[in-house]
Amino acid sequence: MAGFTTDIVIIGAGPVGLFAVFEAGMLGLRCHVLDALSAIGGQLTALYPEKPIYDIPGFPRIDAAALVDRLAEQAAPFAPRYHLSQRAHALAPTGDGGWRATTDDGTTIAARAVIVAAGAGAFGPNRPPLPGIEAYEDRGVFYFVRRREDFRDKRVVIAGGGDSALDWALSLAEVADHVALVHRRERFRGAPETVARVKALAAAGAIELVVPYQLAGLEGGDGALTAVMVRRMDGTPRRLEADALLAFYGLATSLGPLADWGFGIERGQVTVDPATCRTTVPGVFAIGDIAAYPGKLKLILTGFAEAACAAHAIYPLVHPDTALHFEYSTTTGVPGFTDAPGLDNA
Repeated sequence: MAGFTTDIVIIGAGPVGLFAVFEAGMLGLRCHVLDALSAIGGQLTALYPEKPIYDIPGFPRIDAAALVDRLAEQAAPFAPRYHLSQRAHALAPTGDGGWRATTDDGTTIAARAVIVAAGAGAFGPNRPPLPGIEAYEDRGVFYFVRRREDFRDKRVVIAGGGDSALDWALSLAEVADHVALVHRRERFRGAPETVARVKALAAAGAIELVVPYQLAGLEGGDGALTAVMVRRMDGTPRRLEADALLAFYGLATSLGPLADWGFGIERGQVTVDPATCRTTVPGVFAIGDIAAYPGKLKLILTGFAEAACAAHAIYPLVHPDTALHFEYSTTTGVPGFTDAPGLDNA
C-alpha cells in the first residue's frame, strides 16, 4: 500500500477537478487527484469525447476530448499526481487539522484540504437485462462511444430513445455501414430538432428506425457480436445483423462513500458556502456539479469559477502564517512559460 503527502487531495478528475489543479498550482499548492475512471476527463471522456461544447469562454466550439487535453496541458506545469481507477473509499482526520483519503486499493494520501469535484458521483451504465451480455461488453456491446472511428463500416444497432441514442445515430450514420435505431415507442424523448433530423435521415434511408421494438437477445461467439434479437411489443421477433450494439439507457449514479462523510446533502448534492465552496466539514470543499447552493447554475464554467474560490480559501489552511497577495496571471506567469515579466524559468 502506497502512502503520499500533499497540500490538496482532489476527488474527481473531470474538467472542474483538472482546473482546480491549475488554480491551486498558481498559488503554489500541490495536488493529488483521485478518480474511479481509468482516464482523466470524467463524463467528457467517458460519455461524449467527440461531441462539441459551445459555452467555454474563448472557444466558440471545442470537442469534449480536446477540452480535456487543454485542461491537462494547463495543469501539467504543476505536476499533479493522478491516481486513476481508484475510488475514494474513506476520509479521516489526521489529527493536525488535515485529512487522510484512502482509496479502495489501500492507497493513502494525507493533505491539508480536500476538494470534492466528483460531478454526479460515481456512475455507470444501466445495462439491458440480456442473458450473457457480459461476454460481449467492450467487444460487441458498448455503453459509451469514445471514438466514432471505431464504428466505421460497421453494422451498428443503437438502443434507446433519448438524446444520447439520437445524437449517436446521427453521428454514426456518417461512418457506419448501417445504423438501426431500436426504441420501444414510436415517440422519442430527445430534443425536437434532433428527432426531426433522425426522422429525415430515416426517410432518406440513411438510418433504419426499428420501432416499437425492444431488445430480446444477442447472437455471436467469443465476444464477437453477429446479430441483435429484438421483439415487438406484441411478441413478434426480428433479427438484426450487427457488429456492435450501443445501449443508451441512461446512467446509474451514486455518491457512494461520499454520502457517509458527514457533509450536508441536498438532493444528492453537497451543500457549500458559495463564496468559498466550503462544505459543512472543516477543510473539505466541493466544486462543480456535486456542489449545491441557492441560484447554482450547473455549467462547466461555473465549476471553473468555484475551483478558483476553493483554491484561494484553502491557501491559508496550508500556509496559515503567510498572507496571500492576489496577483493576476499576466503578472505572475505560469511555470514553464516565458511570457510573464520577471518570471524566472531557469
